[in-house]
Amino acid sequence: MKHSLHALLATGLLVGALSSAPFYARAAQDTAEPTQAQPTLPQEKLSIHSGVASHTFSVELATTPRQQQVGEMFRTQIAPESGMLFLWQTPQQSDMWMENTLVPLDIVFIAPDHRIQAIAENAVPRSLAHISSHGPVIATLELPGGTTARLGITVGDKIDTPSLTKKP
Repeated sequence: MKHSLHALLATGLLVGALSSAPFYARAAQDTAEPTQAQPTLPQEKLSIHSGVASHTFSVELATTPRQQQVGEMFRTQIAPESGMLFLWQTPQQSDMWMENTLVPLDIVFIAPDHRIQAIAENAVPRSLAHISSHGPVIATLELPGGTTARLGITVGDKIDTPSLTKKP
């Protein structure tokens, strides 16, 4: 059964809603290489406090391994005051890449004290180069390319959002 299920998945002949598929089919779909943008994820407000300025974004929350794997892949635009927040269970090294990401992104790495630890500006679409947090972080934020420079957001700025506050 495993080989025929894999063949059906590979040829695209397996049809049906994820929720109605048997467990083994859902597991295979969850680990398959992404081929399209994911639906909009749950959102919350996120603020970045930069000096005396404060900037507010509406960010999608990527909390599951599959949501984090797909991220912003295949999206053709990201609204100026939006983004995606990747929440890690514990502080960890975060390495991101732009495979199948069609628009430039600013990638912001958030330290355990909720301050910006590192920023990768205008990450190149479709690049396989790893973009590193340079140490453990509790979250990674993706914003439209050029946002951090445009708003003067820098390393050391403070991030406030409910999901970070809930973390131990």
